[in-house]
Amino acid sequence: MVPSPELLYTQQVRSYLKALERGDVAAICALFTPDARIFSPFLGWMQAAPFFAKVNEASGESTITPIDICVSTTGSRRATGYFIYDWVLKDGSAVRFECVDVFEFDANGLIERMKIVYDTYPIRSTVGDKYA
Repeated sequence: MVPSPELLYTQQVRSYLKALERGDVAAICALFTPDARIFSPFLGWMQAAPFFAKVNEASGESTITPIDICVSTTGSRRATGYFIYDWVLKDGSAVRFECVDVFEFDANGLIERMKIVYDTYPIRSTVGDKYA
């Protein structure tokens, strides 16, 4: 039985958050289409593989605490993951912030676009150019 789009999108977002927490770039990229684009408040638009490689290079052991997953009620192939990111950088500095990732899916349930939304102001002094 094929899962409903709502269930599929929810599963994809959960898988993404777990793989992101592990720093498993291959598992993350497997959830995305080959030409997927990511928008980061720090880095702008990037393709998925180089973006997640950069995140992994900058990151130490981080923790993600899921808060909610919301699926579009308008029929759009969209879902959001709302979570707390306890992000530890390679140099040991740490930041904690709430984040919303907005996922857009293709017809097969792969992520073709993701926008990362969070307030960078409180973390700019800690992160600086360590992630650029």
